[in-house]
Parts: sequence; structure tokens; C-alpha cells
Amino acid sequence: MSQANEEKKVLRRDEVDPAYTWNLKDIFPSDEAFYQAQDRLAQAITAFTGRYRGHLSDAAAIVAAVRDYEQILITAEQCGNYAHLHVSEDRTNPLYQKNMMEFQAKMGGLVGELSFFESELLQVPEAILSEAMAADPNYSFYLKDVLRYKPHTLSPESEMVLARLGEVFDAPYSVYEAAKLADLNFPEFEANGEKHLLTFINFEGELEYDKDTDVRRNAFRAFSEKLREYQYTIGTAYASNVRQEKILSELKHYDSVFDYLLMRQKVDRPLYDRQLDVLMAELAPHMRRYAKLIQRVHGLDKMTYADLKLDLDPAFEPSISIEESKDYIYNALSILGDDYVGMLREALDNRWVDFVQNKGKSTGAFCASPFGVHPYILISWTYKMREVFVLAHELGHAGHSFLTHRSQTPLNDNLSLYAIEAPSTMNEMLMANYLMKSSDEPRFRRWVIASIIARTYYHNFVTHFLEGYYQREVYRLIDAGTAVQTEDFHRIFRETLEKFWGDTVELTEGAELTWMRQPHYYMGLYPYTYSAGLTISTAVSQRILKEGQPAVDDWRNVLSAGGTLTPVEFAKAAGVDITTDKPLRDTVSYIGSLIDELEKLTDELEQN
Repeated sequence: MSQANEEKKVLRRDEVDPAYTWNLKDIFPSDEAFYQAQDRLAQAITAFTGRYRGHLSDAAAIVAAVRDYEQILITAEQCGNYAHLHVSEDRTNPLYQKNMMEFQAKMGGLVGELSFFESELLQVPEAILSEAMAADPNYSFYLKDVLRYKPHTLSPESEMVLARLGEVFDAPYSVYEAAKLADLNFPEFEANGEKHLLTFINFEGELEYDKDTDVRRNAFRAFSEKLREYQYTIGTAYASNVRQEKILSELKHYDSVFDYLLMRQKVDRPLYDRQLDVLMAELAPHMRRYAKLIQRVHGLDKMTYADLKLDLDPAFEPSISIEESKDYIYNALSILGDDYVGMLREALDNRWVDFVQNKGKSTGAFCASPFGVHPYILISWTYKMREVFVLAHELGHAGHSFLTHRSQTPLNDNLSLYAIEAPSTMNEMLMANYLMKSSDEPRFRRWVIASIIARTYYHNFVTHFLEGYYQREVYRLIDAGTAVQTEDFHRIFRETLEKFWGDTVELTEGAELTWMRQPHYYMGLYPYTYSAGLTISTAVSQRILKEGQPAVDDWRNVLSAGGTLTPVEFAKAAGVDITTDKPLRDTVSYIGSLIDELEKLTDELEQN
């Protein structure tokens, strides 16, 4: 445990323990092999273009082309992940930056070359496409999906121009990441007469949760002050991003930017709006009770925005090493099958996970799953039990890829964003179920329930939901033709927080800057999908508790289906009907019941 939170300096990447870093040599053994793969990729795309452009005239040619196209995508995905993951581990490394920029530049031209393919597929008579689907059913889903975009596809020449500009379209996100991870350097801050280290990672992973009120609030103040110095850089990047999405929606003949963005998710606007409107109306009262409970237990003079991440019982939360976390993971997730546990052991023993903290590393956590290799997980371990939930979450993405890649071709791998967080949040629910069964001791049970609320539901059903609600208000202005800028983003986020928390929480100065902390806004309508996925996983986890193996079998079948199911079909196959608001209201009710129990357990513990 001596490695825990006692570090007083931010380590460089070459100073961390390599045993707890990921091994990117599983993708390519060296940078030279990566460069050679790029050359092969360029040659394959040139050959593909020469072989198939203007020659997609019969079913046999189409099936052959799709197979070759799929192999190109596998290589491109492996190259892209190798470059991206290196940058994610250390954005301050100039070689990684150079490799990423050169790969993006090369891919811009190559993607432009490839753009003819889907444009020409849409010119093929549907009878021939149907014949191709029958000839190889593995590709019928992909071909049907291409046809969905026919009303919104421009001429082949225009599509080539847009594809060639892809690198430029990614610029707002690149600017955001550079500002956040390379340029932002936080000064030490003072609390209780002592100076404390402040970084993006240790603020979001540790200081926001610190039980010392002076440390927690002063950290928030210092963090916000530094963040504000970059508000116009990040605000300009975000404004450019949403404006570009609106322009593309108009060029491609969508009725609104929402229709353009939801098209990829295969959900309609009512499903999207319901998720946001029901939670704002019905979840907020429960979370206000939770905020008041935190204030009461800690005897706070007032409940501020800087206090919302405070654990209900921080003295009880155990510290935990990376090695100690493994047994929790294996035991909690063993219900998903021996092969699934085998994947978990591979991931944790063979360096699929990057656990360390170092300068320039991406914040938060994510899972990348290049086809033909294995998943990679980024996390910054803080030696707190909450990290076990984060690790279970990302292993949920890994497990989903593991089962999908065994059963589907790469072109059938693309699950809708709407449901993509269901496998990850399901693993958090399974972890919670396991911990709840492990002890009836009141304080432990309260800690487990508080962890479910603070980690699983607060993060996904509050943090990301509020981002999604805010994002909708921004896009509404964009759709109406209103120009937006940094001050608008601050105002809208503050109004969103006020609507949710009411007068229960005092919005500390800097709360309005929270939108600057997440990269999700550059990924379309992503934030709201966390609550959508958790709605599904909550319902399925309750099914597993009640029905056992049949519910597990349904869930594994859903995970193996990959992207061949729409979100509605995905949920239905798992036993959940998301065409109604019942699963959502049931989940809100479940959260309310957990907070009821927290209040009851707290009363009992205080009386004893």
C-alpha cells in the first residue's frame, strides 16, 4: 500500500513501473513494424481502388469487395489504435505526437480514395445487393446498413471531398486534447497551511473525494482557476465542432442536427428525449436527498458543488492494490462464464491494462478493442476501492468485444452508441450484487450501497446525464441558427445544474466550467447514452438476481450479437422493452430505494 496516494510528484512515463503499463507490442512489435503496416495499408487501398472502382456490377464482385474492404479496415484499426494509445499514455512525447499526426495525414488521403466504395454500392440495383446478401449472409447486415444512408449520401465526388477533410474535421477534438493534456499544468494549492499537488488526474481521481473540506474545496478552486485560463481555447474548439456538425447535417439533407447524429445510433428522437426529460423530472428529487444526506453525515456548513463527490463514509472505504483487486473482479464476474473469467485473467495478467499515473496521460478511463488483437484499457489507479468499479466497467467493454469478435465479422462489430455502455455498467451492477451478498454488517452494507450510488449511478445517471442534457440545449441553439460561444456554454451548463440540484446545492464558482472537463462532446450524442446503457443493465441485473442462468444466457447472447442488433432489439433480446418509459422509471425507483436504505442505515448507525 505504500505506493498509494503518497506520491508527491508527477512521474514521467519512463519513471513508472512497466509491469503496470499496457503492452502495445501485441499490436505491432516496434514502431518500424507500425510504419511497415501503414505502407501495406496504402498499397492495399490502391489495389482495392484499382480492382473495384467502376466494377461493382454483380453479386460476386460485391461480396469479394466487401471481404477485401473488411481486411483493410482491420489493418487501419490496428494502426489507428497503436498511434492513439501511445498518445493516450503520454501526450507530451513528441514521437507519439508525430506518429499520430502522420498517420492521420496519410489516412485522410486513403479514406478519400476508399470513399468511392459505399457511394458506388448505393448505385447498385437493390436486386443485385439482395443477391450479394444471400450469397454471404455475414455481410447482409453491413449492406443493409449502407442502404440506410442512401437519402443522405452526396455524389461520389462530394463524398470523396468530405472523406478527405476528415483529418480537418477532427481538429477541434485534437485542440481540446492538446490544451487539456499537454498545455494545462496546475500549480500546487494550499490547504490547512500545507501545499498539495494538483493534476487533472489526481483532482478527478482523489481530491474531489477528499474528506478534508479545506483540501477538497481549495482543490476545486485552484483547479477551476487554471481551467478558466483555457476557457476561450476550449470554447472555440467546441463551438467549431458543433457548428461543423450542423453544416454536415444540412449538406446531407437531414431535418436537424439531432437527426444527423442519432442516425448513427439507430434510435429515434423520442427515445433520446425521453431519457433526458424523465431523469431531469424524476431523478433530481432522489439525488437532492442524497446530497442532503452527505451534508448531514459530514456536518457541512453548506452543501456545495465541490462537495458532491464526497464519500458517505470515507473512513470505511478500504485502500486496495492492483493485485488485491483481481480476486474481486474474478469473483464478481464469474457468473458470466468460465471463458469470460479466462478473458479477465488474460487482461489482468498479460498487460492489457495501463494502471499507472504519469504526466501527459489521458484522464478518465476507456477501453479500445482493435480487431485481431485484444482489448486495451486505460485507467489511473488511485488505490481506492472505487477503482474496482471503474476496472469492472472497462472490463465490461473488453468482455463485450471478446464475445463479439468470436462470433461476428469486423463489419458487424459496431454496436450503437445508445447501448454501448450497457455491457460496462452491467459489470458494475454485478460487482455491487457480489459485494452486497458478501456481508450483512450494516456499515459495510451502507458502504456498498453508497458506492453504487456515488460510483455507478452518480457517474452515469448524474454526471453524464447532466452533460447530455446540457448538450441538447447547445444543439437546440445550433439547430435554430444561433451562434454560440464560450459564455453561452458556461451559462447553459450552470442553468442545467440549477435545474437539477435546485437550492439543495450551492453552485461553487467554477461549477459552470465542468463542461470543459470531458471529451465526450466531440463524439456526437454520447453523454446521454451512459444513462441509457445503465437503464438496460439495471433491468438485466435484476433479472439475473431473480432468474439466474436463463437471464445470464440471454445477456451473453446479446453480447455475442455485436452490432447486428438495433438498440431496441438489443434490449428486447435481454428482456427489456425500451420503447416505453417503464425500464427508465423502474431504474429511477430503484435508485430511490437505495437512497431510502442509505438513510435508514445511517439513522441506525448514528443511534448505535
